[in-house]
Amino acid sequence: MNESQFLFVCCQAGAEQALKDELARNRPELRFAYSRPGFVTFKLPPESAAGDYAELPSVFARTHGFSLGKVQGFDAAKLAEQAWELVASHPAIGKPVRQIHVWQRDERLPGDDGFEPGPTALSEEVGRLLAEKMPRESAAPPPEVNRVSRPGSQVMDCVLVDPQEWWLGVHEASSIPARWPGGACPLDYASPGVSRAYLKMYEALEWSRMPVRARDLCAEIGSSPGGSCLALLDRGLRVLGIDPAEMDEEVLSHPNFTHIRKRGRDVRRRDFSEVRWLMTDINVAPKYTLDTVEEIVTHDSVRVQGMLLTLKLTDWELAEQIPALLDRIRGWGFGYTRARQLAFNRREFCVAALRQRTSRRPKTLQKFKKHRRPTRLDGI
Repeated sequence: MNESQFLFVCCQAGAEQALKDELARNRPELRFAYSRPGFVTFKLPPESAAGDYAELPSVFARTHGFSLGKVQGFDAAKLAEQAWELVASHPAIGKPVRQIHVWQRDERLPGDDGFEPGPTALSEEVGRLLAEKMPRESAAPPPEVNRVSRPGSQVMDCVLVDPQEWWLGVHEASSIPARWPGGACPLDYASPGVSRAYLKMYEALEWSRMPVRARDLCAEIGSSPGGSCLALLDRGLRVLGIDPAEMDEEVLSHPNFTHIRKRGRDVRRRDFSEVRWLMTDINVAPKYTLDTVEEIVTHDSVRVQGMLLTLKLTDWELAEQIPALLDRIRGWGFGYTRARQLAFNRREFCVAALRQRTSRRPKTLQKFKKHRRPTRLDGI
């Protein structure tokens, strides 16, 4: 008799029910099994293989993989040894292991009490132990730990559900987020920024691969205090910040920034005539945001080619409306539209929409300024 097999999924703390409801609609064969904040497992149908679920139709799944089981205990070195014994006993993972991702589940909402998803001292220490305890031939190189994985490669996962409870798994780096440890966009904070909205925009650009280029004109509705604008300016873009509230002085003083102190609906449509990219982050229900955007992008004088829209989940029940919201955006002529709850999002999600696909590859932020550390970790 075959043993039961499971899929693990990591998400934002608090998004577990939205994730379960979403997969019940999109993948009804998956049966909910176990849940902790930020971590959910599902029982797979019999005879499932690790590659059968390389892609998951989910907005709320940050990362996922084929579960190999868990190890528990208080001695980290022994847990690392037991982890490799578990891996060796399971045929789902190829050998030898070349790449390992180790991360802690989210226990709080991003931005609360200074918490941001990404590497921690514990995950780095566990990664070091796993590399040290890995059985290998003397000539074999040590595995890469918590590096951005190569496209299509197989990655061994270690999810630290608790310091004494490690879940092991395997996944294929079949998408951009699947290449990131824990599905969180790697970002090395090096200097102060305006707000943590910088993180959200940075990740949105990296995930979406929106084909922006230096000197393109973009507009952001809901731009105050300016964190997102600064992320765009750091890519060499020209930015219109649309918000009746004040902007940070660092943003205002940038030569490529223009502040329009109005609400988005009050801006003349001709002011958008040269805008190529439209971004929004407004603290209102999704319908209001889309009403504002629709009035702009469907106007005859406007030629917006792509959008990054942050839509707020003012109520978790709004998650059920996401497919209809995406269909509405597609109805404006943006045929390539997808959504994801980014690692740096709070109770919200990001929509990336393009009128047409392009082979133009965007530059990454490393081509421009050093990454910034946001100074405001609360709120947006």
